[in-house]
Amino acid sequence: MKEYQAQLETLQKWIDESKKIVFFGGAGVSTESGIPDFRSVDGLYNQQYKYPPETILSRSFFDRDPEEFYRFYRNKMLCLTAKPNAAHKKLAQLEAAGKLRSIVTQNIDGLHQAAGSKRVWELHGSVLRNRCMACGRDYPVSAIADSEGVPRCSCGGIIKPDVVLYEESLSSRVLQGALSDIQQADMLIIGGTSLVVYPAAGLVNYYQGHRLVLINKSPTPQDKNADLVLSGPIGEILDQIQV
Repeated sequence: MKEYQAQLETLQKWIDESKKIVFFGGAGVSTESGIPDFRSVDGLYNQQYKYPPETILSRSFFDRDPEEFYRFYRNKMLCLTAKPNAAHKKLAQLEAAGKLRSIVTQNIDGLHQAAGSKRVWELHGSVLRNRCMACGRDYPVSAIADSEGVPRCSCGGIIKPDVVLYEESLSSRVLQGALSDIQQADMLIIGGTSLVVYPAAGLVNYYQGHRLVLINKSPTPQDKNADLVLSGPIGEILDQIQV
């Protein structure tokens, strides 16, 4: 307990002394809002779907069987009643206070923006943005959530979520923005991610500072390189930080 308290005090001190913090987060940030990590498949999964989630969430599967893709997507990827948790709220407060430069997230739920964060690099896109593949018309998430089968535009084209599927490239604009912020950061906090999904996880290697903080429930490949490692739920830990 004393060691944990000392770690919290170090985290607080570093945050107090920093002005260009970047937060890099993953699924663990959203699970505390009740959004399940799609990789942690529940017991009913195999009864409902013939393919693993990574297969269904690939571009080739989307093109081949959009109806099955959307059956999975509506059931497992849309959690529209979820609300920002303590981690989202604290990060928004840090940004408002001029401490946090930006958030780089692997999540697609828009909860950072819902909490008030302004500068958010969404590496894997967002379920809240959707576009017709034929004419390019934009649609809200309700166009998918409230439809059945394959959602279609008034022009007849298929509406696709602005979510980066397996086999698709990350946005070069988002990548460049995230990379630039990480390189210029005076503190990098990594939270709620196992750092195994690439190329996203590779971005943290571009951090050049001396305050690399890792907050996660389980060990990550970067633990050995971190200046501070806190084990536990990200929301519970950040909630104890004073802004």
